[in-house]
Amino acid sequence: MKSSYDILVVGGGPAGALAAKTAARAGNSVCLIEKRSAIGTPVRCAEGVGKELLKEYIKPDPRWISAEIERARLISPDGTTVSLEQDKAGNEVGYVLDRKVFDRELVWQAAEAGADVVVKTRATEPIMENGGVRGAKVLSSGTPAEIRAEVVLAADGTEAQFARRAGLDTTVPLREMMSCAQYLMTGIDIDAGSTDFYLGNEVAPEGYLWVFPKGDRTANVGIGISGRKSRDGSRAKDYLDRFVAKNFPDGKMIEAIVGGVPVCRPLACTVADGLMVIGDAARVVDPLTGGGIGNAMFTGRLAAQVASECISAGDCSKEALMSYDAGWRASHMGRIIERNYKVKEYFITLDDKKLNTLAASIANISLKEFSVSTLIKELIKRNPKMLLELKALKDMLA
Repeated sequence: MKSSYDILVVGGGPAGALAAKTAARAGNSVCLIEKRSAIGTPVRCAEGVGKELLKEYIKPDPRWISAEIERARLISPDGTTVSLEQDKAGNEVGYVLDRKVFDRELVWQAAEAGADVVVKTRATEPIMENGGVRGAKVLSSGTPAEIRAEVVLAADGTEAQFARRAGLDTTVPLREMMSCAQYLMTGIDIDAGSTDFYLGNEVAPEGYLWVFPKGDRTANVGIGISGRKSRDGSRAKDYLDRFVAKNFPDGKMIEAIVGGVPVCRPLACTVADGLMVIGDAARVVDPLTGGGIGNAMFTGRLAAQVASECISAGDCSKEALMSYDAGWRASHMGRIIERNYKVKEYFITLDDKKLNTLAASIANISLKEFSVSTLIKELIKRNPKMLLELKALKDMLA
């Protein structure tokens, strides 16, 4: 680890890894720091990602693919199932990854591209000069140090501590922070080719519960509920334990993780002088599904491209870096985030009776292609009153 680089990346997840790889390939000197002693641990997501989305960034490899998914199923409170087969679900189904291997592969590729990778190194605060970020003060294996950089890419996940310490407002409203718990379970009876999503206020209030296969009789079984619904006896883990006791009483728990997922709108601005915020730290998780791997890689790559251009031009001011912020907001990803935020805000208002009615109305539909947009259109066709309730989406669904 040197004391000065063109680009410093804070965080070794998919956003940081893609950013470091892209920036190094463009000829920049790059340092990626990760606060943990090993890349990819602990796993902090359900590990699902769409096939075509993933292929845009990396060639699929059996070493880090735990399962290939053939269908997705939505299960309403009364048990009505909406099944979406692979030939219709397209990018809405895909792979369940082994993030411990996947994340390390991404960082390995960044290192091969020329980036320095330093683990067990925490960014404690930004180096601020004349109101701009000029690097970071770090604690590396217990030893204080400073790393100066033309641009810092903050990829430190949901906590988003670096951006906050640099002066950006990274606050997430309590109701928009999903409280999550997940078990890796084995010895359970599942459909190894299906990702299952359970809906309902008795199952997962203002959220959903998932079963994501990771091989024969093995799956990630997890839940996300609204932070405002979490209280004694009704925390995410409590709901998950009740589901597991009912559905997988003989299953064996191999791992357990807890955490939070922001399902709010993205940060009001994701840049400052010498700084860009990427991935979960930028709040670009899909507000409807909670998925963030693809969006993290998209923002990481774009930020690195913009940083490279600005460094070459000798201008890393907020104004120059704003092309990153404007770029991702105008992208397909940015438009989907805004649309899905509005869809999410509608669905969390529904009681179980309404969820059952909507599920029953589309249980036997046959779509040429599945997407959130086509699903909402089918729901509106069969439930005309939804058009008024979702009027804010009319133009976005056109």
